[in-house]
Amino acid sequence: MRKRCVVVIEDEELIRRGIADALTAAGYQTLEAADGPTGLVEARRLGVDLVLLDLLLPGLDGLDVLTQLRQTHTHLPVIILTARGSEEDRVRGLRRGADDYVVKPFSARELLARVEAVLRRSGGRPPTIRGLTGPGAAVDFQRREVVFADGRRATLTEMESGVLLHLATNRGRTISREELLTHVWGISAESLETRAIDMHITRLRAKLAGEDREAGGEWVVTVRGQGYMLGPEVRAEAEPAEGGS
Repeated sequence: MRKRCVVVIEDEELIRRGIADALTAAGYQTLEAADGPTGLVEARRLGVDLVLLDLLLPGLDGLDVLTQLRQTHTHLPVIILTARGSEEDRVRGLRRGADDYVVKPFSARELLARVEAVLRRSGGRPPTIRGLTGPGAAVDFQRREVVFADGRRATLTEMESGVLLHLATNRGRTISREELLTHVWGISAESLETRAIDMHITRLRAKLAGEDREAGGEWVVTVRGQGYMLGPEVRAEAEPAEGGS
């Protein structure tokens, strides 16, 4: 079973490293960021389970990070870390979508308890998709590999894997190019031509097809003028979310 991944967005290095060390010792995987823009990118990475977010950040205020994150990741748990302890500040954070609020200074024990509690409450989120089976091949998301029926393998990039995972998580719904840019690349559509998505889809289809050139189009279907969706013959293999019933 994979480790839960926590992003620590905190500009004070000693505090950030202390939090990351405590999380690592408790069995979590950690990612770190020292400013708002970097933190937003890290929080939008694939496989992130929870974000610890300081309010006073360079580049982009913590509340603005939270607001932008909620535009793309509505269910990702976020705990605010701040020296601001007033009721007004707590209410502002909660109204913008924070799941909990910890006031500095705090002990590692208290923080870990809050992290565990928030992750338990979020256990009802959709199950983790660990693989896909489709025409002539299977996808292993943990290894980021395509495994063909004859035993051959192809490696997927993080973005190729992310595209497939987002399509699988939103099965039955057409996903626009703009949505893929936001959810997989973590950037706005204005930052990159959406035609770049089409090129990534072409390369992804080629990897999924192997020697059967038609199979790639059966894995990822184009919905003309709208975007892409997973093919009807592709099946997902999921594992229950930790803490779920």
